[in-house]
Amino acid sequence: MSAGRPARAPREVGERLLDVRGVSKTFGSVRANTDITVHVDRGEVVALLGENGAGKSTLVKAIFGLLRPDSGTIAVTGSDRPITGPADAIARGIGMVHQHFQLVPVMTVAENIVLGHEPVRAGRVDLRAARERVRQLSSRYGLAVDPDARVEDLPVGAQQRVEILKALSRDVDLLILDEPTAVLTPQETDELLRVMRELADDGTSILFITHKLREVLVAADRAYVLRAGAVAGEVRAADTDQAQLARLMVGRDVVLRVEKPEAEPGAVVLDVADLAVDDDRGVPAVRGLSLRVRAGEILGVAGVEGNGQRELVEAVAGMRPVSAGTIRLEAPAEAEPEAGRPADLTRLGPGGVHAAGVGHIPEDREKHGLVGGQSIADNLVLNRFAEPRFARHGVRDRAAVAANATALRTDYDIRSAGIRATAGSLSGGNKQKVVVARELSAQPRLLVAAQPTRGVDVGSIEFIHRQIVAARDGGAAVLLVSAELDEVLSLSDRIVVLHEGRIVAEVAPDVDRAEIGRLMAGGDRAADEQAAEWAGPAAD
Repeated sequence: MSAGRPARAPREVGERLLDVRGVSKTFGSVRANTDITVHVDRGEVVALLGENGAGKSTLVKAIFGLLRPDSGTIAVTGSDRPITGPADAIARGIGMVHQHFQLVPVMTVAENIVLGHEPVRAGRVDLRAARERVRQLSSRYGLAVDPDARVEDLPVGAQQRVEILKALSRDVDLLILDEPTAVLTPQETDELLRVMRELADDGTSILFITHKLREVLVAADRAYVLRAGAVAGEVRAADTDQAQLARLMVGRDVVLRVEKPEAEPGAVVLDVADLAVDDDRGVPAVRGLSLRVRAGEILGVAGVEGNGQRELVEAVAGMRPVSAGTIRLEAPAEAEPEAGRPADLTRLGPGGVHAAGVGHIPEDREKHGLVGGQSIADNLVLNRFAEPRFARHGVRDRAAVAANATALRTDYDIRSAGIRATAGSLSGGNKQKVVVARELSAQPRLLVAAQPTRGVDVGSIEFIHRQIVAARDGGAAVLLVSAELDEVLSLSDRIVVLHEGRIVAEVAPDVDRAEIGRLMAGGDRAADEQAAEWAGPAAD
């Protein structure tokens, strides 16, 4: 039993554990939550679904005491006394695992798990007792970790286990998980969903935020769908499907599977040979990587985040220097490269790469894709404002810029107050559409799409996928990098798997999910060695 919290009386699975009634929260003029009423019973797994900005995170922060609602009540095991902060929430049996891990990297697993409620002996922290406590928790919940491992040396899947055990060490009744599978391999995801079900069967309730419809159907008992800060629907997982969930999220029918004809690959467009790139710390992130992408095909890159994908994309886009190797945009078969469109991209900056015929959808649209204070019209020509179409004698042609924006706003369904509205005023999905419209309207020979649907709702995902396929069918070569395995599997014509900066395999899109998950983790041998390392200390 955790220190500082009295032993709980036995309670029956099915009792009302959390009861949220009429909760509203406003930030300035933005109404994040409007009269939200939800509940969680003991032993239930309940999902919170919704578009970006639907109010999910605001709601769970209120439940955990990080925010105080403007109105409404949050009752825990029958008591509606206001939750005054995270410490109060923990004392009342609520634990939370945040999307971005809250661990101390230089400390061990045991030190992190007991941090804040350390066992003490003779006035000093009893590390032996801490390690034993971790072994007991690990065995009880089936979450294998090494108590003596330093957190910074663990893969993300193991860090996720540590976060969950840290919360469970407080003897929680309700465990809140915010996007818990965002950085996990398919196997790690399936393992976590299994653990969630077992925790629920043992009487611990789970409330988890996700945007992955499959996870709701696999792990949840019920789901609440939030739209525009309010509850749009409550469904039982056994009585619904992905289509209904998507319809509740966006208010209309959504095509969930990418519909595309067979690819007809042409000549090689992108040729990357023996590429080496360092990360921001100067540590090698891409190591001797070679790949080719042909006209009329989508090459997907699968891998757990942090294995060199970002550095690969930024090198191809001219945003990051190359340590070794070459990046070439091959000349069209029918003609030599035009003047000003060099084939060797290795040392070019972003402007030169764009001029050579490369479109780039960056993974961080706020930082690298848009200027929030500028108009939609100006953002749609950010990398093309000097082209003759948009400038005369070095002076911007405002009428041409406006005409371009008006057409693209219609073609790409950019929902805004008008073309003069600032990019920063748009929703996440519409911001992404501005970036996609700008890059694809230039008709690039190569499209580099990094996390093209990150943080956007299922309706915008459907639209963006159609545009990427249309670019492929128009003859563009597409290099797709996504942390969403389902997106890689459904969009790609070929897939390469990246691990520790190297391509470890090339597979077809119909590959078994378990197989590609093993490859993403570094292959069977690496996974087995890692599992043995974890299992050894835990079994002592």
